[in-house]
Amino acid sequence: MELAIHNWMRAETIATTIRRVAAIGYTRLEVAGSPEQYNTKDVRKLMKEHGLTCWGAVTLMLGDRNLVSRNEAQRAASVEYVKDVVKMVKELDGHMVSVVPGTVGKVAPDGRPDEEWEWAVNSMKEIYEYSEAAGVVLGIEPINRFETYFINRAEQALALAAEVGPNCGVCLDTFHMNIEEADMFEAIRKAKGKLVGFHVADNNRMAPGMGHLNWQRIVDTLREVNYNNVLSVEFCPPLDRTPANPYPGSIDEMPENLTPEQEKFLVDHGSSSVTDAFYTMLTKESYNTLSKLI
Repeated sequence: MELAIHNWMRAETIATTIRRVAAIGYTRLEVAGSPEQYNTKDVRKLMKEHGLTCWGAVTLMLGDRNLVSRNEAQRAASVEYVKDVVKMVKELDGHMVSVVPGTVGKVAPDGRPDEEWEWAVNSMKEIYEYSEAAGVVLGIEPINRFETYFINRAEQALALAAEVGPNCGVCLDTFHMNIEEADMFEAIRKAKGKLVGFHVADNNRMAPGMGHLNWQRIVDTLREVNYNNVLSVEFCPPLDRTPANPYPGSIDEMPENLTPEQEKFLVDHGSSSVTDAFYTMLTKESYNTLSKLI
């Protein structure tokens, strides 16, 4: 197994992230799904200079992005957005794209369950046709009920993937599984053969090792189902503005390079832009915890 990390968790240039994570020991990068922000030729060159390769990307399903919208034009625009993310990953020589079908933060449905299922299947099939031609794998990612009403558990993601196409898989996330799965280890086992990505954060969405999840058992279960690919670190530290904050000075009060999408995502998730020192600590803690197990 190899360790990757996302680059969306702090408001900084991707060049800054690449230099930081490479120095710590990461070998892979999972790029934020904001294709318009990146010159893929430059990013690919910079990663190569620092011994990194692109593992993939995660879709940022914010604002009007919604593959299960009642509005046909909105669905079509969302499909094109995910295709753009696939294109970016292809240009970065990456492997996979993690797809959250519904808008993150939208917890009320647009239609009947049968309608929404049809919209999801049709949207994903169109994206799948494009990704197959590009040689990029899709992984449907379940996230918790407080962030979406659609696709919260592994079995739901597997059901959708089965209707999309034989090479469509799932991407599981330990933080979300800890909330939604009756048994996260059984969820991993159910995904055997279809698990194409794996996101890691502790139960409190801090760095792995800073909560109560059993990381040895998680890694052992991944090996049991023959998942030997990449663990992608995706912490999103909770915001603490009280005197009880165990990490004083962790909040960046004057962030730079913070896009409106990043700001909305962080605010919606009870987080904030974090300081350089705090982000570095979380990045190192993740690496130190996981590198001993893989």
